[in-house]
Amino acid sequence: MHESTFTAPDLTTFTRLDGLGLTAIGQHLTAAKAEILCRVTAPDPWCTRCGSEGAPRDTVTRRLAHAPFGWRPTVLVIRHRRYRCPSCRHVWREDLSKAVAQRQKISRTGLAWALNGLVCQHLSVSRIAESLGVTWNTANDAVLAEGQRVLISDSSRFDGVKVLGVDEHVWRHTRTGDKYVTVIVDLTAVRDGTGTARLLDMIPGRSKAVFKTWLTEREDQWKQGIEVVAMDGFTGFKTAAVEELPEAVQVLDPFHVVKLGSDALDRTRQRVQREQHGRRGLKDDPLYKARRTLTVGLDLAIEKQKAKLEDLFTEPAYEPVQLVWSVYQRMVDAYRQPKVEVGKWALSTLIDEIGAKVPAGLPELKRLGTTLKRRKNDILAYFDHVGSSNGPTEALNGRLEHLRGIALGFRNLAHYIARSLLETGGFRPRLHSES
Repeated sequence: MHESTFTAPDLTTFTRLDGLGLTAIGQHLTAAKAEILCRVTAPDPWCTRCGSEGAPRDTVTRRLAHAPFGWRPTVLVIRHRRYRCPSCRHVWREDLSKAVAQRQKISRTGLAWALNGLVCQHLSVSRIAESLGVTWNTANDAVLAEGQRVLISDSSRFDGVKVLGVDEHVWRHTRTGDKYVTVIVDLTAVRDGTGTARLLDMIPGRSKAVFKTWLTEREDQWKQGIEVVAMDGFTGFKTAAVEELPEAVQVLDPFHVVKLGSDALDRTRQRVQREQHGRRGLKDDPLYKARRTLTVGLDLAIEKQKAKLEDLFTEPAYEPVQLVWSVYQRMVDAYRQPKVEVGKWALSTLIDEIGAKVPAGLPELKRLGTTLKRRKNDILAYFDHVGSSNGPTEALNGRLEHLRGIALGFRNLAHYIARSLLETGGFRPRLHSES
């Protein structure tokens, strides 16, 4: 083995203190933690007021949490001098700005490790605090502040966005307080097949004004680069997009279109159930027993499910359910066509049929036809921009719900938004490249 491969063992470089302007001069290892005694590598005894050389007055010890090595927290015990100027009597300490931010208890290396652990390794704040040997509040406040500074506040994270996804998300499941946030997602990589969706921003509230205000704050050049906006059926998002992004194509994604059909089917089933039996469905009622089977696509249904539906539709009283079910199946089948042009034609034909005339006694289907006819252009735009679906936005909503549900200590909405952006904002490649 060539000697040039290795250098002499050096605790300073091993613990990455050289980048902090510190030099290791001792160590104290215990089962609970590892302490490294340090001094400032290049002391500066010159007075910043008058320029005279100061005289050493005393030595101050400062303890900082550092990036852990192994399972033990690592603590930097820094001995840095205080000087007094003989001319102007000014007193100062050796500069530690390279090692730690002002009023911080965690070194810059430790803070970078914690942020990387939160964003890339999905560590909980409790695990990070335990590894650093600090309290939960100390770790949480420091990591969020650093993430806000180097990641969230970086305007370049909005660069290259061509496809936007917008949806609402329920972050608070209580009777009081703000419940909704508007979630804005970059779907460009999904459309291009180069990556996954990434969270761009979360805004308190759910309305046209909220989304429009966010778009207004963006630069005109950025807005002109947006090609597609994928959204659900909420007209407020559409109106805001039309007013602020007139050149962009609005796409009502398949998930929400099919959801409109399944909701109409479910409401029809519930109405027929009450008309025929005078009550909500019980476990032995045919319509209630078939509630899940009705929403299964025929191409995916097994023989047992098909037989169950055939038996159900032999009852004349259930004919309204069968009619709405057939419309729902045609909607699903249109999106599953292997040829895009065939799917677009099939769905366009269906929208024209139920938007023009609906048999009497089917208010749910009439309402569905009116909605689909009003948003027909947005619905069919999906077939011209395949890949610009809001499905990944819904997936991110599920991830946000998971973050909220595992009790990670969200104290308020601002805290929740910051944590969500760091977890799902697509910062992992950036942090990996920097490390």
